[in-house]
Amino acid sequence: MDFSGIIVGFGTFLIIGILHPVVIKGHYYFGTKCWPVFALLGVASCATSLLTGNLVISILLAVLGFSLFWTIHELFEQEKRVKKGWFPANPKSVSKAANS
Repeated sequence: MDFSGIIVGFGTFLIIGILHPVVIKGHYYFGTKCWPVFALLGVASCATSLLTGNLVISILLAVLGFSLFWTIHELFEQEKRVKKGWFPANPKSVSKAANS
């Protein structure tokens, strides 16, 4: 039996599951200003995936990299969700203070 597909599927599930609350917390504490961190981590993950000899690890690093790129998109979507009142805004946020 080859468990590679199951391992990749489970790893992808974990990566997406972990990054979902990271978007919410990242936006709450840093707003959209933290997107360059996700971009750099995404590029590093994808570059590392190219240099890794193990296929499963390479795939998981690429999934992580592209999930981090998607996280950038979700940060800006989270901004819209907060403005609609679907998620709480950070009371200490600079953007919140500027709107008052």
